[in-house]
Amino acid sequence: MPAQAVTIDLSQLGDFIRLLDQAGHGRFKKDLVQFLEGLGNEFLRIVEDEIIRKNALDTRLLLNSFHKGSPENVWIAKDGGLSLEVGTNVEYASYVNDGHWTNPKGVATRWVPGYWTGDRFVYSLNAKTGMLLKQKWVEGKHYWESAIRIMDKMIPRFVEKKINDWLKSYFGM
Repeated sequence: MPAQAVTIDLSQLGDFIRLLDQAGHGRFKKDLVQFLEGLGNEFLRIVEDEIIRKNALDTRLLLNSFHKGSPENVWIAKDGGLSLEVGTNVEYASYVNDGHWTNPKGVATRWVPGYWTGDRFVYSLNAKTGMLLKQKWVEGKHYWESAIRIMDKMIPRFVEKKINDWLKSYFGM
C-alpha cells in the first residue's frame, strides 16, 4: 500500500497558543482577582439587604460596617488577590446574627441606664432613667447565613457567565 500524506492545518493553533500565553502572563489572573472582588462586593450588598429585610438593626453602625472601606469592615485579599475574606469588626454583629442572652450567666436582672425615644431605647451611662433587663434569650436574625444561601444560588450563574465572557475575550469563542 502506498504511503498517504496527512496534512494538518495548525495555523489557528499558533493564535490559540498566543492567547493562552497572554492569559497566562497576568491578564487572566487580573481578571480573576477583579471577578472575586466583584463577588465580595455583591456578597456585602446582599448582607446589607438581609440586615434591612430582617429588621436586624437599631443603628446604622452594623449596616455601614458591610461597606468595603468602612473602618469596621473586614476586606482581606490574600495569595495575590485569589482569596478574599469579607466581614465586620462590629462587636455586636455576632449577637444580632446568632442571638444572645440579655444578661451574663447567673445574673437574673440588671439595670441599664438610658432613655426611650419612641420605641427605641438609647443607652446613656449617666442617665437617671433606664430599664431593668430580665434574663431571657433574644433570637438572632441570621442575616449572615441567609446572605450565604442567596449567594450560593447566584454563584453558579455568575461563574458560568464569567467563563463564557473569558472564553469570548481570550479565544473569540
